[in-house]
Amino acid sequence: MRRILINTTPQENRIAVMEDNGLAEFLIERNQEKGCVGNIYKGRVGRVLPGMQAAFVEIGLEKAAFLHASDIHSPSAPLPAAIDDADDEVLLEPAPDPGRLRIEQHLSPDQEILVQVAKDPLGMKGARITTHISLPGRFLVFMPDTGHVAVSRKIEDEKERQRLKEIVQELAREDEGFIIRTACEGRNKKDIQSDVRFLTKLWSRIRKRLETAATPELIHQDLDLVPRTIRDFFNAATEEVVVDDAREYRRVVEFVQQFMPRLKGRVVLYDEPEPLLDRYEVERRIRKALESKIWLSSGGSINIDQTEALTAVDVNTGRYVGKKDLEATVFKINLEAAREVVHQLRLRNVGGIIIIDFIDMAQAANRKKIYDALKEAVKEDRAKTRVLPISRLGLVEMTRQRTRENLGNVLLRPCPYCTGRGRIKSQPTIAYEILRGIKRESLQLHNGSRITVHVHPGIANFLYDEANEGLEALEREIDRDVIIKADSELHQEAYEIETS
Repeated sequence: MRRILINTTPQENRIAVMEDNGLAEFLIERNQEKGCVGNIYKGRVGRVLPGMQAAFVEIGLEKAAFLHASDIHSPSAPLPAAIDDADDEVLLEPAPDPGRLRIEQHLSPDQEILVQVAKDPLGMKGARITTHISLPGRFLVFMPDTGHVAVSRKIEDEKERQRLKEIVQELAREDEGFIIRTACEGRNKKDIQSDVRFLTKLWSRIRKRLETAATPELIHQDLDLVPRTIRDFFNAATEEVVVDDAREYRRVVEFVQQFMPRLKGRVVLYDEPEPLLDRYEVERRIRKALESKIWLSSGGSINIDQTEALTAVDVNTGRYVGKKDLEATVFKINLEAAREVVHQLRLRNVGGIIIIDFIDMAQAANRKKIYDALKEAVKEDRAKTRVLPISRLGLVEMTRQRTRENLGNVLLRPCPYCTGRGRIKSQPTIAYEILRGIKRESLQLHNGSRITVHVHPGIANFLYDEANEGLEALEREIDRDVIIKADSELHQEAYEIETS
């Protein structure tokens, strides 16, 4: 059972996708920080880097966008026979082409090109772009100038795959390509034809605007978060969509009326005094999703540590001691952890390389069961994942598609004290560092000079209490008075040494 909760304020839209009464995904879009995935731009090529087989393209954003040679559309490049649906990213990934031209043979500085954003800017990186233009609809994704029809792998029935493919091939022109999305399964020709007509008209408008657009300029803006979520998540398996804002409710109803009129009755306006996300305990679940340690119902736990290069997940026995033997205890915790890890990766939108350190199991059959449970759990994840079998060390290596900023990056910022390290220097470390600094400074002073040190109040107390003997010994050694002044405005690790 799925329920979609939409919370709207003047500052932001927050969407909770609930599955079986649990929080499966949490999406947020702030008015000042709207993403640009799916947007189409008329851009100008800046630097071309043959050594990296990449180019930087100005598209009007703060940072130049990154275009790799593999993301340049080539009519001769082979396309895969099928494609997975992805969360907000349905852009086609071409198969390797040994005969592909090098990037300097495709692009030159100041060249104007039409590109689409595949990934939002992340941290210090600019947006990732592609010239493989794709326009997602309700049931199909339109791929201009490809002439190929692909089917989502999640449509498993071979007869249905063939039926849908024949319908689309009949409706499409020779140079038009389409991806048949999972939502298309079971649809009739009329529904599919309506999607084809909408997408081809949209492409005609884009091409017309391209003729008169300046460079760089936004040519087509993808749907914002609310209609995009309705398009990608709302289907017959969804019990209801609950919206807590009257204006947003009308917008959702209009969108549903246009694209899925049979589901219109499932859109509900929430007008209770209790906040919508509090009613369904979403706020509490979000707070838990920002913690590094998650307790399992069995008493075990998992720790999630995210770094720039990869995410490490550690599974621990925690408070669980089991009822039989050690192997049974470990297997029970690992089995629960496998499902919870996938849930947390999806909820937090963790992408890239992920290493899971399961508790060691002696029996190969148990390791196989944990791996199978992990593979089964990722089937519910719309992002593309790849999972390798458990190694002899009990480690699982997996990758998960990066589609947008992870939840922690959206809701949190680096600690101003530790600057993202997770720890700060201890008081003794800082105090002894200050004493060494005073000694170095004293070597440059004239006779009679006095030294004043401005420090955080906590460090001042430490210097006058626990480090008092060392401070007095230093004063005798350098033959000068040292005055310690507390300054609450200073960072705990910061200090200033003045001489007079």
